[in-house]
Amino acid sequence: MSEGVVTETGVRARTRRAILDAAIETLTKQPSATLADIAAAANVGRTTVHRYFPERSDLIDAVSFDALDKISQGTKRARLDEGSAPAALARLCQEYFEFGDIFQLLFTMPDLVTRPEWQEENEDDRALLGVVERGQREGTIDPAMPKEWLLQLLWSLLYTAWEMAREKKTPKHEALGLCLRSLEKVLAVG
Repeated sequence: MSEGVVTETGVRARTRRAILDAAIETLTKQPSATLADIAAAANVGRTTVHRYFPERSDLIDAVSFDALDKISQGTKRARLDEGSAPAALARLCQEYFEFGDIFQLLFTMPDLVTRPEWQEENEDDRALLGVVERGQREGTIDPAMPKEWLLQLLWSLLYTAWEMAREKKTPKHEALGLCLRSLEKVLAVG
């Protein structure tokens, strides 16, 4: 009997994931998309979407928390406390590059990042600032560059790489390579 529960839970989890992924993709292209639009993109019925997310705001909440969770997982995988600070930031860019759809959605729907969960500094924010500060202390990141400036440049480089891959059809590996090369030059001391 417990196998049936596990299977149902697995099916529910996959369906929920399909809806969230479809929401991210659909809302990035059309921020005013309806639940019916998202259901069609997820290849499920509108009633299925309503079963998981009764209101559009419930789906937006789930997308927001899912994005934060993915960012947190990517930050952990980047191992920011290992190696030089520039190498750690390069690993972080590689991780975050894979979440281009999520970040594109955040840029497309700026009201998402004004939500309370995005306004509070979290562990990932502190880790990112910490690696920049560590690099400046160690002399591997230019201390004349304010850390807030460097973080904005990092986000700008990632955004440019995502746009090049998405809009200009630049191969992903090439866009990421240009991003990493530019980051290396931005962080360089001297």
